[in-house]
Amino acid sequence: MKFIQAIIFIVLFFVVLSKGEAQEVLSGLQQNGLVNEAFQKEKQVNRTGEGQLTLPFKDDFSSSNVYPNPQLWLDQNVFVNKDFSIDPPTTAAATFDVLDETGSVYAIATTTPFIADYLTSQQIRLDSVFYPVVEEITPADSVYFSFYYQMQGRGDRPEKLDSLVLQFGYPSGNMVFDFIDSITLPVDTYLLLNQIDTIFPNDTLFAPEGCDPAFYYVADRLLTWGDDVTVPCDTVLKPEIYWRSVWSVPGVSITDTIIPSNDEFHQVLIPVTDTLYYDAEFQFRFYNYGSIASTTNPGNRGNVDQWNVDYIYLNMNRSKADSTYDIVSFSNRAPSFLKRYESMPYKQYRSDPTNAVKPEFEISITNLDNVTHQTHYWYNVSQQSGSQRYGYDGGSCDLLPYTLGGFQSCSSSCGAAQACPPVNSLFALQTDIDSTSYVIRHFVSDSNASKNLVDSLIYHQGFYNYFAYDDGTPELGYGLEPAGAYVAVQFNMVIPDTLFGVQLCFNRTLNDANNKYFDIVVWGDNNGKPGNILYRKENQRPIWNENIYGFSMYSFVNPLIVSGTFYVGLFQNEMGSLNIGYDAVNNSSQYTFYNVSDEWNESQYDGSLMIRPVVGSKLFVGTNEVPTVSEPTIVIAPNPASGSISITLADSKGFNPETICLYDLSGRILLIKPFQSLVDVSCLASGMYFLQIYGDNHQTISTRLMIAR
Repeated sequence: MKFIQAIIFIVLFFVVLSKGEAQEVLSGLQQNGLVNEAFQKEKQVNRTGEGQLTLPFKDDFSSSNVYPNPQLWLDQNVFVNKDFSIDPPTTAAATFDVLDETGSVYAIATTTPFIADYLTSQQIRLDSVFYPVVEEITPADSVYFSFYYQMQGRGDRPEKLDSLVLQFGYPSGNMVFDFIDSITLPVDTYLLLNQIDTIFPNDTLFAPEGCDPAFYYVADRLLTWGDDVTVPCDTVLKPEIYWRSVWSVPGVSITDTIIPSNDEFHQVLIPVTDTLYYDAEFQFRFYNYGSIASTTNPGNRGNVDQWNVDYIYLNMNRSKADSTYDIVSFSNRAPSFLKRYESMPYKQYRSDPTNAVKPEFEISITNLDNVTHQTHYWYNVSQQSGSQRYGYDGGSCDLLPYTLGGFQSCSSSCGAAQACPPVNSLFALQTDIDSTSYVIRHFVSDSNASKNLVDSLIYHQGFYNYFAYDDGTPELGYGLEPAGAYVAVQFNMVIPDTLFGVQLCFNRTLNDANNKYFDIVVWGDNNGKPGNILYRKENQRPIWNENIYGFSMYSFVNPLIVSGTFYVGLFQNEMGSLNIGYDAVNNSSQYTFYNVSDEWNESQYDGSLMIRPVVGSKLFVGTNEVPTVSEPTIVIAPNPASGSISITLADSKGFNPETICLYDLSGRILLIKPFQSLVDVSCLASGMYFLQIYGDNHQTISTRLMIAR
């Protein structure tokens, strides 16, 4: 083994590494997720000149999305969201579960409780305040720490041995190991110094001058001129923190209720009395104990044991009665303006806009104060990359404290205008685009309060090329027992369109235990339940998207034209839950059916399966329907037509046309005949039609035909 030295002066760069068996089964979810909405509120973070946090410390998680605000928190394990919690004090909350920051089930997860998520504060100056003058803080200043918590919410209920824990921390005065920093430098330096031209595997490279001489690196590959190498440089220490548990709450025994009605948010107030905590480097942290399901059904070994935490507040001059706050706020996520779907294809909306949109929607407005506030509510709607703008003003209304009256009421004369406002206008109808989206901004305020109170909430209303009942966050996972079962979700085409495939969201489980075979199936309608099978894509497996809460696309080899009511779902080939993403916020159970014994039944669970049929275009989001160059496409001339049309197939290598089908807008077949390049359409009335060509390899291509006279 060669020992290679480098004696040089360099600038060091420090890197901180820094329920039993059943026909339908709901279980935990895959991963922390990205929701459809995001609102960033400007928040004042109190700091000293040196950058440390000072009192007051406050976080309602409204300025974060997915991960906690790094200005306030050290770690990123918890999931900041508007979906898991039920009726939180403010819009968002932090969810503790058994998923790490990448969205995977912790590798150390077991059936016995283990420590899962941490939420650790940055250091806080609990020794002094700096405004309006610098003063020392002592226990006589009545410092209280408060927060709200909720067990389970819309997720999975923690079991009896699971728990949520709060600890306070203070420095011991000792320094302990944190990490070993490293430095990257050119290999040329070593080569020149040692008068060699190659460093071989297992050669030893000592750290350069300025680093700890005891550090070295053993090469694991061949290195030569122009290469870079990273070697350890020095040990970095950090203050040792002593942690004391100051509060905890256990889970409870599992019941048959998915979402217990008594799972409300509870507020906890803790006096900070020990002088040890009054330090310039005070910290606090939450963590949870979780435990995954046994191996009886490995497919259920996903995310479980949720706790939700909201509105964390640390300040002086408080008391045990200090449990209300001069805040008016939104709670829960913003709603879609659509009546049936969360999102739908723009062409389907455009064909029947009046029936697609709700006449009104519900919004949750809360008053956390102990006095009545006169709230003003309004919303604005603006089209993304478009010109449509409109709004609504709900006026002013008295809002009682939440402890007395709950949310703003839809039953009162003025409250209805705020809690159940109307959809004030339909979305624009544009025939030159196939997708669009709108930003809906909600506002509530009280300008008559001692300080102006205001809160905001945002929603993105999408009109893309898929149908979705879900909001994008799977609070639970769905499965069927036994093998051989079907699940189907009903959708409706106002006008016929081409079904190109399905987007599916599968929850990741420990060791990918739900990696099982399934078929994707499309059915026609039979009196409100799945009828004849129209398409089957066999022997598929879950695909887990790399993005948090990402969907994976399953394209159909033979796209098909669908009209009216149709169903998309899965056939389960193997025992064990597939753990399909299940949205517990939006309820479309009346459109979800399962079949375990040759009989279709409506789902017994409230929620929405995360199954999204893709229609009209293979693009996920697009403004023009541009066919993929590598696939055969139909060119019709003339189009619009009045007499005969000429059909040409472009990029048709490997595609041999056999049959032509012509459909009207209701999906009725008007013509079916062997393929020919010249077709007489003189008998057709003016309007839009669909032309579909079948090939000898079962591939299908389609296009639109306009008749104009």
